[in-house]
Amino acid sequence: MDLFAKAAELGIQTGFHDGQGQWHTTNAAALEIILNALPVRAPRRFLDHVVALRAGEGGHTTLTEAATSPLKWEVWAGDRLMAEGSANGREIAWPADLPVGVHRLRLADASLYSEETALVVAPGKAYAGTFDRSWIIAVQLYGLRSERNWGIGDFTDLQNLIRVGASLGAGGVGLNPLHALFDDRPSECSPYSPNSRLFLNPLYIDVEALPEFTGAADSELAPLRRSALVDYPAVAAAKWRALRAAFAQFQSDPKSPRQAALAAFRKERAPLLTRFACFEVLRHRYKTAWWDWPGEWQHPDDARCAELCAGPDGAEVAFIEYVQWNADLQLKACFDLTNELKMPVGLYLDVAVGVQAGGFDAWNEQVAISRHLSVGAPPDALQPAGQNWGLAGFNAAGLEVQGFAPFKDMLRASMRYAGAIRLDHVLGLNRLYVVPHGYRPDNGAYVKMPLEALLAVTAQESVENTCVVIGEDLGTVPEGFRDHMAAWGIWSYLVMMFERDERYAFRGIDYYQRNALVTFNTHDLPTYHGWRSYHDLHLKRSIGIDPGESDDARRYAIEMLDQALRQNGIDRMDFFGVAHFLARTRTRIEAIALEDLLGVSDQPNIPGTIDEHPNWRQRLPATMETMASSIDRDALHIATADRSASAVT
Repeated sequence: MDLFAKAAELGIQTGFHDGQGQWHTTNAAALEIILNALPVRAPRRFLDHVVALRAGEGGHTTLTEAATSPLKWEVWAGDRLMAEGSANGREIAWPADLPVGVHRLRLADASLYSEETALVVAPGKAYAGTFDRSWIIAVQLYGLRSERNWGIGDFTDLQNLIRVGASLGAGGVGLNPLHALFDDRPSECSPYSPNSRLFLNPLYIDVEALPEFTGAADSELAPLRRSALVDYPAVAAAKWRALRAAFAQFQSDPKSPRQAALAAFRKERAPLLTRFACFEVLRHRYKTAWWDWPGEWQHPDDARCAELCAGPDGAEVAFIEYVQWNADLQLKACFDLTNELKMPVGLYLDVAVGVQAGGFDAWNEQVAISRHLSVGAPPDALQPAGQNWGLAGFNAAGLEVQGFAPFKDMLRASMRYAGAIRLDHVLGLNRLYVVPHGYRPDNGAYVKMPLEALLAVTAQESVENTCVVIGEDLGTVPEGFRDHMAAWGIWSYLVMMFERDERYAFRGIDYYQRNALVTFNTHDLPTYHGWRSYHDLHLKRSIGIDPGESDDARRYAIEMLDQALRQNGIDRMDFFGVAHFLARTRTRIEAIALEDLLGVSDQPNIPGTIDEHPNWRQRLPATMETMASSIDRDALHIATADRSASAVT
């Protein structure tokens, strides 16, 4: 079969229009790598997609033209037959009483040819929340400064911020991804490039809050606390030393109640927790990518993991489990505090679009995650060369073969202690732009994903975990995508900086839809103060980056913003005026960046830079002890009064 024909059969789009409308055809050699990187999927004769149904509604599915009567179908949950029937011509009418879950659908014709696929039955919509309109404080957790932390924001700082937020009328706190990174590569600190989305970053643990904490030298901690930037190598060295000392103390009392609690946590998170701990031990042992390990360890094996736990490395496995347990306990305490304070949104957590190819998730899910391909974006007006994010993403065939279990595991881990989550680059549920390793970003291809099934699974987990789901739907959005997302109860993500009309005027308050989160900016965009003062333009030029905007264009944008505020009767031409404008939109959540409340100029991350800018390292100017008095409470109260008054239904 021709290479391009084979790609089309597997849902790979071999060409695309870039942001300027120019057509790109994927290089044949690059396309072959993409094809070889995806798992082989058995050809489908009867269905060309995974079936997704809403519980209680039944529905109909049209078969392909190759399907012939009589066609028998069966729906199985494990070894239990739940329903069976025959197709009526080329259509199957599904019973309305199928239970929620991911089931196996078996189809067979008169020749006894059969095929099997997943069948997803989901609630009608994702969880909608119990609040009307609310607002949250958005923060990069690592940037929180306090007199007691170890040079990086931690979960105790988060508890204190939750209390400050509640006193200001906030309905929750939004955070950067808390995913586990590589403990031996502290300088690789982007929260969006995780080792695993299933586990937590231990650097956020407040080690002094551990019952087993044995102390640390003030001389070591003082410079970390004074530093304007997070010194990740020094912070990591201090925290890992303290965690190992605490674990030794923990091990000295095998009959303590905390030993039993850790055992319960191991059982609850099995087998993934033990696999993760074993992976970390092996990664440190071999110091190479997992695909270069000895053959017996190149794939996860629970029996071999049990042997590792029983051998000389067992204590190290137990230590990693202990660390994850304490991170989980401390994040849970933050989540519980939001409930205690009756914050309607609670914790709003971010979920990265992919994982590092050399990390745990890619090792653990080698069928569902394609390590040879990086997720990215084709050329557009902002990034004319295209983007390669250096992350491995899910693939359709692997997810379908495994009944979407890897995707469900990721959602459950993210929703575990969240009232709302944001799925970064939710467009990837429809199609993923992938780039083979070694190729430029403009030589990638779009790979079709089972959108309906993934939205149905997301709705399942959202309802199960009572967690609102917000899809980061920025960029070039296919026609009808947002409507499709909304039909499953997934909210949109609206950034005021991007909401401009053909004259580049800011859109009015009535433009913004209700089921959405609205914000002025994001971590990849200028802060309000940086934007208004032209600081971001001057900074980018100083480090050799074209900001893509002239000073005159920025001056016009500022005039347009001030005009939008005045047209809505808002007299303040500062950030609190913007917050007031957004508070008057219909959107159910407004996110206010802590950097904007504190007048910070530098943005957390400048895309396209590595060493030119201190990405993901900047600490806030105010400490947690002075935070409440550093914010103009009166101005904030006026700006958010509309939302605070309607926060709880």
